[in-house]
Amino acid sequence: MPPAAEQPRALVRALVEGVSPHDAREAADRRWTLGWVDSGAPLFRVARPATPPRHLVVYAALVDRGRGSMMLVDHRKARAWLPPGGHVDPGEDPRRTVLREVEEELGLAGRFDPVLGSAPFFLTVTRTRGADPHTDVTLWFVLEGDERAPITPDLAEFAEVRWHPLGDGARWAPEAFDPEMSRFVAKLSAAGQLP
Repeated sequence: MPPAAEQPRALVRALVEGVSPHDAREAADRRWTLGWVDSGAPLFRVARPATPPRHLVVYAALVDRGRGSMMLVDHRKARAWLPPGGHVDPGEDPRRTVLREVEEELGLAGRFDPVLGSAPFFLTVTRTRGADPHTDVTLWFVLEGDERAPITPDLAEFAEVRWHPLGDGARWAPEAFDPEMSRFVAKLSAAGQLP
C-alpha cells in the first residue's frame, strides 16, 4: 500500500476514479462521488452520529475464495447483514481505514486480496437505515478471508458474525442485507473472482 503522503481529497479522488463501474448505477454513483469530492464539500465524518450528512465509509469484503464465502456482520445499528467496516477518519487513507476496522471489529490482521490488491473494487452511495439516517459514500475493498481463522467480534456493534456462501445471488434480499450486496456479488462474479 502506498504511503498516504498525498492530500486526502486528491487521494480519495484517485481511489474513486480508479473504480471501474460494473453497471449504470455504479457509473452514476462514481460520477456523483467525483463531483462531491471536487465540490470541496466535507468528506469525513467529524461528529457522531451523522455530521456532515454525507461522508466516506469503507467496507472490508472478507472473501474466502476456496470456500466461495464472504464474512458478514449483523450490524445492530444498521439492522442488516453487511461487510465489516466503518467511517474514514479525517485525513485518513481509506486503505488504512479498512485494515484498522478489521482489526478493531474482528481482531484480524487484514490482508488485501492477492488478485485485486489494495484498490477499492466497488463503490456505492447509499442512504442508511435506522436512527439518524444519512448518506454513506462507501468504498468496498476485497480482503483475503479464511473461514478457519479465529475472530474476536465486537459484540457491542454486531449481533452475529457469519460466513455466507456467495453462489446464490437471489438470496441477498435488500431488507436483510446491505441493499447493494447483490450488485457487489454480481460484480465479483463478472470479474471472474468467484469459484
